[in-house]
Amino acid sequence: MAFQEKRAWVFVTVSVIGYLVYAVIVLGRVDGSWGDTPYVGVMLWSIGLAIVAAIVLEVVVAAAGGKEDGPQMDQRDREIARFGEQVGQSFVVIGGVTAMGLAMLKVEHFWIANAVYLAFFLSAVLGSVARIVAYRRGLPW
Repeated sequence: MAFQEKRAWVFVTVSVIGYLVYAVIVLGRVDGSWGDTPYVGVMLWSIGLAIVAAIVLEVVVAAAGGKEDGPQMDQRDREIARFGEQVGQSFVVIGGVTAMGLAMLKVEHFWIANAVYLAFFLSAVLGSVARIVAYRRGLPW
């Protein structure tokens, strides 16, 4: 398995676990109105810990891989990375437009922040899945 594919697996795993932990904690705090649910601290901690976990796991994967399986990228790796970024970025745009629409409708901050977080989560997961599929089955062109 290529180093970049291993990185994609790390990223998708950490993203899913981080978002699920956030969702479970926030859903457990809902008491009446969704807008009054405390979410900011949990969101910041889940994002921060996911970033740290991804960095630590990438270092472990790099150290375990040896010299021949380093972070160097060839043309195929660059094309797959670009493909994954294109897939992932579409959800960042969708999330930004959604958040802008919610703000214009004067929706509570809870919903706006969670729409953006969901968009980043979907971007990370689907971009990583696109990379993994491209490594396994090839690019679609």
